[in-house]
Amino acid sequence: MLVDAHNRTIRDLRISLTDRCNFRCFYCLPHGEPSWAKKEKLLTFEELEYIAAIFVSLGIEKIRLTGGEPLIRRDVPVLVEKLSRLKPSLTDIALTTNGYDFARHAEALKNAGLDRVTFSLDSLRPERFREITGVDGLDRVLDSIGIAHRLGFRPIKVNAVIVRGRNDDEVVDFARFAIDHDLSFRFIEYMPLDSGHDWSRDMVVSGREIRDAIDKEIPLTLKNTSRGSSTSWKYRFADGLPGEIGIIAPVTEMFCGACSRIRLTADGQIRTCLFSTEEHDLRGVLRSGASTAKIVEFIKAAVLKKEPSHRINDPDFVQPERTMSFIGG
Repeated sequence: MLVDAHNRTIRDLRISLTDRCNFRCFYCLPHGEPSWAKKEKLLTFEELEYIAAIFVSLGIEKIRLTGGEPLIRRDVPVLVEKLSRLKPSLTDIALTTNGYDFARHAEALKNAGLDRVTFSLDSLRPERFREITGVDGLDRVLDSIGIAHRLGFRPIKVNAVIVRGRNDDEVVDFARFAIDHDLSFRFIEYMPLDSGHDWSRDMVVSGREIRDAIDKEIPLTLKNTSRGSSTSWKYRFADGLPGEIGIIAPVTEMFCGACSRIRLTADGQIRTCLFSTEEHDLRGVLRSGASTAKIVEFIKAAVLKKEPSHRINDPDFVQPERTMSFIGG
């Protein structure tokens, strides 16, 4: 098992397949393309399969493929099929996508062994969606969610980053969308991970505000009495309505004490926290010809350096140089 210095067991691995994205969301990449990682620095699918097998041997149970936008990377179903060979020790393979190009790959991903999919959807209004993402793609994302339903992906999760003055007036609409489509809609507080470094605490809509706004219109019942290692508090809708909501509040209700996650960037760097200012060069170790035992030793040493918590609320907090697009959510 992978256990850090604070006695947290690491069971979840987030793998970024690319740092590129076809959206330009203001809370991530508001000023166009940064300097992308060169192709030769990206881990190959064969390298990812090998590394994933090592992580699973060390107790990783769930792998989520992220980006950037992971479906920009070619042949993602091929990687999913490779990872599926690690089942049943690997219990869950998930994908986070903006949904713009999901429809083209959906059936192949399902057949390859993808278990779950999470979509990003920050507005239900076409013009506002375009303002937030820089892309006129709302219809394509909604179609992708429908296709995921038809193919039997369960549960389907949809994420929205809620930002004051940008989309906070849609939280009840999002909740109704969850009911209408029987899915899990997760509301995420705005975090300081944008390339423009324009984040401001004044723009953060707290999880409590979001919950209260929905509960006023559609009564909610707490679903999980303990959050455990989950990032979200989950709520059912009253009167047996379908769907659920989740509140992810890393700024105002941080959940670091039970964190079970570790991240691998597209260029092969282990990150022990979204807000780490230090990375661990797994790619370098791997490509040096190190033995499996040496790689295991390197991974264990990196995990032991996992921070006790993020420091967003500390006066000396320093925003990471890499944005979410590089880190992999």
